[in-house]
Amino acid sequence: MTEEAKEATEKEADAENTEAATAPIAINAQYIKDLSFEAPATPGIFTQLQSSSPDVSINVNVNAQPLQENVFEVQLHIRGECSIGDTTAFMTELVYGGVFTLNVPQEHLQAVLLIECPRLLFPFARNIVADATRDGGFPPLMLAPVDFVAMFQQQQAEADGGGDKGGNGADKN
Repeated sequence: MTEEAKEATEKEADAENTEAATAPIAINAQYIKDLSFEAPATPGIFTQLQSSSPDVSINVNVNAQPLQENVFEVQLHIRGECSIGDTTAFMTELVYGGVFTLNVPQEHLQAVLLIECPRLLFPFARNIVADATRDGGFPPLMLAPVDFVAMFQQQQAEADGGGDKGGNGADKN
């Protein structure tokens, strides 16, 4: 390799590193922090599912915490429950996390942590929940897209009104 080619390669690598360091959002890692699936009424529940429509409830929460300067952990907490009457067909819980490096102005930090970061994590978490319920013998639980903007606005309204209940969550039925 010629000296000019080496210098060009080094300049390209430096440009890529600088670009990554100044990107507004960088995903450093994604992981399952906790996953559970329970089907306490099997196998009898399968007969009931043939003749009755189940009730499904889903709860989604978002939490974020700093790890280092400009590095944050964001967690999606997803809980789904399917029941027929008083009988629980299945319950699933997932805590799906991501480590993000954020280079955004301080005034936008909370919105990015509670809107953009969960939006990036959600498709992966959705797939894990669908696979867990399918692998448990049930139809896949396909989560509808979550409006993280509305969740954030609700949290802001509660905080401004003094009714902050903590967390950033939404219930879906």
